[in-house]
Amino acid sequence: MTAAIRFKLSTMMFLQFFIWGAWFVTMGTYLSKTLNATGTQNATAYATQALGAILAPFIIGLIADKYFSAQKILGVLHLIGAGLMFLASRATDFSGFYPLILSYMIIYMPTLALVNTISFKQMLNPAKEFPPVRICGTIGWIIAGMLIGILGWEKSGSLGLTFTIAAVASLLLGLLSFSLPDTPPAKRGQKTSVGDIIGLDAIGLLKNKSYLVFFLASVAICIPLAFYYNFTNLFLNEVGVKAAAGIQTLGQYSELGFMIAMPFFFVRMGVKYMLAMGMIAWALRYVFFAYGNADSNYWMLLAGIIIHGVCYDFFFVAGQIYTDNLAGERYKNSAQGFITLATYGVGMLIGFTISGPIVDHYKTATSHDWQSIWLIPGAIAFVVLLVFLLLFRDKNQTNMKPGLAMEEESADIEL
Repeated sequence: MTAAIRFKLSTMMFLQFFIWGAWFVTMGTYLSKTLNATGTQNATAYATQALGAILAPFIIGLIADKYFSAQKILGVLHLIGAGLMFLASRATDFSGFYPLILSYMIIYMPTLALVNTISFKQMLNPAKEFPPVRICGTIGWIIAGMLIGILGWEKSGSLGLTFTIAAVASLLLGLLSFSLPDTPPAKRGQKTSVGDIIGLDAIGLLKNKSYLVFFLASVAICIPLAFYYNFTNLFLNEVGVKAAAGIQTLGQYSELGFMIAMPFFFVRMGVKYMLAMGMIAWALRYVFFAYGNADSNYWMLLAGIIIHGVCYDFFFVAGQIYTDNLAGERYKNSAQGFITLATYGVGMLIGFTISGPIVDHYKTATSHDWQSIWLIPGAIAFVVLLVFLLLFRDKNQTNMKPGLAMEEESADIEL
């Protein structure tokens, strides 16, 4: 991979996640304070991510994999996205805003897979070459949040501008995409079934009793995760945290640090306790949020954000590695698609659906009863943790060979 191609791919990743980070984190505050949206409407807007995740495999599987080069589809989707983001910045009420953000997320979520596909196509050793490229995406998300904090858009009521800068970045990425290396469709001329698209051929993994427990826990833990995505920025602004979007980027710094440390923990803890630690972190985060404030307990708010690295890396990334080990070469791609659809699609959709009414229930005259709100997802995460610890059996630890665990336990449960 030449330096020029590496630079283009890194720029692609930077813009890809700068776009998302520019508006997604603060959308809850924008909807509540500018468009006077309810908590339920707020959650409905965030649920467009889950709907996009459910539909994304069909867009990739039916179009990108069969008919058009990935970089061209990426360019077209981001150019359309630029127009939708600009229109969203001009919406004056929720009824005008929602169709735009729904349309946007349906076309944005497939681009997450497309940028990975384009990158991997240019690499001889993805394990070595991909992380430095992908890390530029995290940097893009961090810079977007820091920019919003520095400019003070949350306090000045100017969060509509977040959609404008996302539109500009999307326009730039759309134009850049047509100069990216050619990535022709991988399955041109091949027949593709719905089961192939959503990874149903990996459903046999659920015959492994431990994996079934992990799978159900993954879906369930996405319910408290939805509370975090929906309402953290609104919460921080309402309790008086300055430059909340910038403060929230500490979670991405933490994610980077724990990602580097994961091999160390894997060797010493094994997959079961890695996953359990991730769930403990989710429960602890919401306790910090419930009892934290912008004064004497400000450290609790910071701790709840910084712990994001453990929450995400130790459960979701470790879970992807666990899935990869169990699936073996034959089912690797299908298994990852299956677990992603179940978590970011189904699990998050459930979480977004129930979080909005709960937040509305605890609305006060001027704010929200955030302590009562945060203790609910904290309790959910704790219950999921207990069930997981009781039922999950980590027989193979980190040394399992691909596909071995599925064979060892396939007779343990009849589906």
